[in-house]
Amino acid sequence: MNKEKLTQYTASEEDFSSLLYQKRHSWEVKVGNIAIGGNNPIRIQSMTNTNTMNTMDTVNQTLRLVDAGCELVRITAQDVKAAQNLYEIRNELEKRNCFVPLIADIHFNPKAAEVAATIVQKVRINPGNYFERNSSNSSLTDKEYCDELEKIKERLFPLIEICKKHNTAIRVGTNHGSLSQRVVMKYGNTPFAMAVSALEFARIIHSMDFDSLVLSQKASNVKVMVSSVRLMKEMLDKEELLYPIHLGVTEAGSGEDGKIKSAVGIGTLLSLGIGDTIRVSLTEKPEAEIPVAKDILQASGDRIYKAEFVSCPTCGRTSYDLESVLSKVKERCSHLVGVRIGVMGCIVNGPGEMADADYGYVGSGNKKVNLYRGKDLAFQNIDEEAAIEKLINMIKEDGRWIER
Repeated sequence: MNKEKLTQYTASEEDFSSLLYQKRHSWEVKVGNIAIGGNNPIRIQSMTNTNTMNTMDTVNQTLRLVDAGCELVRITAQDVKAAQNLYEIRNELEKRNCFVPLIADIHFNPKAAEVAATIVQKVRINPGNYFERNSSNSSLTDKEYCDELEKIKERLFPLIEICKKHNTAIRVGTNHGSLSQRVVMKYGNTPFAMAVSALEFARIIHSMDFDSLVLSQKASNVKVMVSSVRLMKEMLDKEELLYPIHLGVTEAGSGEDGKIKSAVGIGTLLSLGIGDTIRVSLTEKPEAEIPVAKDILQASGDRIYKAEFVSCPTCGRTSYDLESVLSKVKERCSHLVGVRIGVMGCIVNGPGEMADADYGYVGSGNKKVNLYRGKDLAFQNIDEEAAIEKLINMIKEDGRWIER
């Protein structure tokens, strides 16, 4: 046995401060009647899947998205004609007293972006295909590469001027599957290349005295998406370009697979303090994305939409049907926004593990329950049959109960 004397650990929390949660500070960007970044809540957005030329289909789907809780709605504008029809869509929405900010999604067509920027509140462009369609396999010299950046600046100038005039925001949205050949030949098809692509456009746009800008990095591979966003965040912050960041795992799929994939990618970055807007991309009706986005934000603690329940997985010490009781408590109390309720199997995991809960329901054996208000024991050895009503009465006494 090693007889080396044990010593007290001497490092402090400050030595590891970079590993502690800290929300990234970003500039505030106005998009119509809401703001992204700064001290604003993390926004939820989605995208219609209707034909943009079918005005009423797009309007009705947008209304369903808004009813579900969507705060920004993106609509594709694949050509100038579709961009022009965004006027009709916005007009019909406003007739119905719906003023949700609209985002035009643009690929390959700068002219469509310029038209859309006069109509909607935000335009999304893809730096990989907005101008550059060069499929050459030859690498550029450093001078040629910089010359290409100057050309991009010249071509972006009309859009920036229109956006300034109409108070239209821009999102530069980089996709792993559509990086420009120029970037790929120099940096490879990597998360680093994605981050560089976004940074180049951010520098160019900032140089034109325009800062109503949001940036994103998306991939169907969660690790690529997370890595590219973290790299972009570091590059931006190093140059003090504190633009808001939009998060999403693109082409996540459907059902539980898509939801879990989105939660892992988006949730990882939220837990690192990164992200100002999110979209959950599912192969389902767009309005099905919104509850998943809300659940992710609730789980990360970034926005609260309902009550939160802390419950243990049960073990041999559990002396009552915790799963059934939890279901009943949720049924009665899930609408109490911001209230945290712990439902625990026994005193081992009870008071300590639910220390952050507002109320606690803890099995004490022999069909008896202890009820807690915060960390304090409020009632001991209550009959299990009466415990839920007693819990609800506690919440009512504290003025935190609301009727559905």
